[in-house]
Amino acid sequence: MPGIDAAAAGERVERLLAELGALSDRAAREKAEELVRVLVELYGAALERVMEIVTEAGQAETLARLAGDDLVSSLLVVHDLHPLSTEERVRAALENVRPYLGSHAGDVELVSVEDSGVVRLRLAGTCHGCPSSRVTVTTAIERAIARAAPEVDRVEVDGVAEFDGLYQIQTRPPPGPCPVPEGVGP
Repeated sequence: MPGIDAAAAGERVERLLAELGALSDRAAREKAEELVRVLVELYGAALERVMEIVTEAGQAETLARLAGDDLVSSLLVVHDLHPLSTEERVRAALENVRPYLGSHAGDVELVSVEDSGVVRLRLAGTCHGCPSSRVTVTTAIERAIARAAPEVDRVEVDGVAEFDGLYQIQTRPPPGPCPVPEGVGP
């Protein structure tokens, strides 16, 4: 199926499973859930074999292409077959966001990727403490990480300005480049 959106398909599967769980016929629900499990196991085993064949054949370029394809990559993550670690994929996502942050004299540093699924970051440059940093983190950084490493449960960021409910009206802008993102995100 060319053009399928892996995230949308995953959400649809989750929604269908939830709907199955709400059915009154317990036996039918259990059989449907078992069918889904068997299909996922079958596709996972096939993907594992594909990865073994590509790796054994020494086809690093093909392996990189598979891992770089959004749809294939998402399935490799689901089946714990992705050739790159979560940390490597998070680092790559941050590299993709850096030009956007750099255009505003800001940066982001990866502090840690924890086994619990938490990614810890630190904003640097003009992004640290900037009133727009919450928008930047939510729209650019978190989305990039979610695409690259969907298994990440939470992103915690040091240096994000918290909204206090009040905006200061000033006669002139504060010094330094602290923009509100246009169109937000890279």
